[in-house]
Amino acid sequence: MSKTQKEDLPEVENPLGNTGKFVQENSKSLAVIGIAIVALILLYVGYQNFYLKPRAEKAANEMFRAEEYVAVDSLSDKAISGDGSYPGFEKIAEEYSNTKSANIANAYLGGLYLKKGEFQKAVDALGKYSSTGSPIVDPLVLGMLGDAYSELKDYDRAVTYYKKAADKSKNAFTSPLFLKKLGLVYEEQKDFSAAADAYNKIKTDFPESFEASTIDSYIARAETQVK
Repeated sequence: MSKTQKEDLPEVENPLGNTGKFVQENSKSLAVIGIAIVALILLYVGYQNFYLKPRAEKAANEMFRAEEYVAVDSLSDKAISGDGSYPGFEKIAEEYSNTKSANIANAYLGGLYLKKGEFQKAVDALGKYSSTGSPIVDPLVLGMLGDAYSELKDYDRAVTYYKKAADKSKNAFTSPLFLKKLGLVYEEQKDFSAAADAYNKIKTDFPESFEASTIDSYIARAETQVK
């Protein structure tokens, strides 16, 4: 190739050269970004180890007395509000948010409010519960939400939560329990066909369950109303 031909060739930008030039020109900005990322990581680690972890341990240590009171109906108010020496579930849920203890405290509160007939408070507490993967507690919380909405005569939401509870962790304990409640809500809505379907599912899918032993009468009652 002649010298003239070489001179006529267009210049091609070197991608690596451009990258190096970019880094050089923006070195201060990149350094700031790097420092910010490191700072965020350190803040996260510190938040987990020096804030959340101690709070979680303190909450767990304070839970035991409220849990003892749950077992005694006459002491349910102390379980909720505390006894002066130890906090109740209300304070634990509020002061130790983002901890496992606060999460479980909301489940306890929901059940206690249901027993006291304070159904909207039950909804509010249970709505703050986050799923833990427990095959028993998770569906029970969904089912208690169904109970609360049922008592509030919000039957559409009751249906939604009973369905979720029955499907959350299919087993012979929680699933037939909430399928039966689902059927009862459908009967309240005069949807007897859906009620019969819910009852029949107990009979076919969970024949060994306690609910299955008496479900034939419910099936018959619903099916006689189907038009």
